Amino acid sequence: MSQRPRTVVCVVGARPNYMKAAPIVAALKDSARFRPLLVHTGQHYDPDMNDTFFAELGMPAPDANLEVGSGSHAVQTAQVMIRFEPVLDAAHDPIVLVVGDVNSTIACALVAAKKGVPVVHVEAGLRSRDRAMPEEINRVLTDQISDLLFTTERSAAANLTAEGITPERVHFVGNVMIDTLVANLPRATAPAETLAAAGLAVPESFALSTLHRPSNVDEPEVLARLLDCLAEIGRELPVVMPLHPRTRGRIEAAGLAHKLDGRTILPLGPQGYLAMLGLMKHARLVLTDSGGIQEETTALGIPCLTLRDNTERPATVEFGTNTVVGRDTGRILAATREILDNGGKAGRVPEFWDGKAALRIKAVLDSVF
Repeated sequence: MSQRPRTVVCVVGARPNYMKAAPIVAALKDSARFRPLLVHTGQHYDPDMNDTFFAELGMPAPDANLEVGSGSHAVQTAQVMIRFEPVLDAAHDPIVLVVGDVNSTIACALVAAKKGVPVVHVEAGLRSRDRAMPEEINRVLTDQISDLLFTTERSAAANLTAEGITPERVHFVGNVMIDTLVANLPRATAPAETLAAAGLAVPESFALSTLHRPSNVDEPEVLARLLDCLAEIGRELPVVMPLHPRTRGRIEAAGLAHKLDGRTILPLGPQGYLAMLGLMKHARLVLTDSGGIQEETTALGIPCLTLRDNTERPATVEFGTNTVVGRDTGRILAATREILDNGGKAGRVPEFWDGKAALRIKAVLDSVF
């Protein structure tokens, strides 16, 4: 009699997680040894956006939706833990696989570790060295309690070794987010279609910007300065700006909505994966504080300016097209000028960012379990 497959409980909580989990779920779905069970914590809970992402990525509907919604970091983490435990208890011989660095990641990893269930962390070992970022706390703690740690770039192994994690638990497999990019690039939505649907004029050439980090959007003075900087760039190269709902709320609360003038800055609502992929693919440059976009622009060969003082993804700087410029408008404008005049730094795609990371993960799971 064949043995019943083990359940790999794949956890997603926020939209960046979907792109990381989708290729893993796909790689495991035909396995005789494992059965993927997809749990959506509801940390990002906009039903229209969730449905769009799942459909575009070809992901099955979640087997469980915890519907935790918003709240403080403590409340959100606690609610995920409380609601995740019964799902885990019902799973056959489970392994918990978490991706990224959001509250759902650490919450579900904690529940599993306390119950003696193996924990697998995908995207382990990334460090910004900035403990003021909640995501950094989530990364460090998740790695400490994980049994298997899958890394996206080689520098991550040194971080984990320095934190006392034994090398045999660490496996360099590459970047699953790039698996999703490679698979979907031919289906990316044309920017003209995205902009026209929003009633915006379609520029011949454009920059793309996203902002959502509290350090950039929570202080009105900082937010105003960054928007003024984007507007200055926009006088020469219009800046397309998809707005996270929280960012739009901060802009409106600070009385800065008039800066989204539709000429220098072209505001959009939250976009699906294929629309964002099309915007990135065709942008002249990207200005962002998103970790995932740093990776995606490097894979696409598009110049990226990171509007933060650090990055947890050094491969995008060392090998790729990313430059960390902070929030100093002089540095941002000078780096933009260099890109517009000279094309910016030439990058290359890092090792194992080849669309096959999920297959490597499956191979390691097969050998370990």
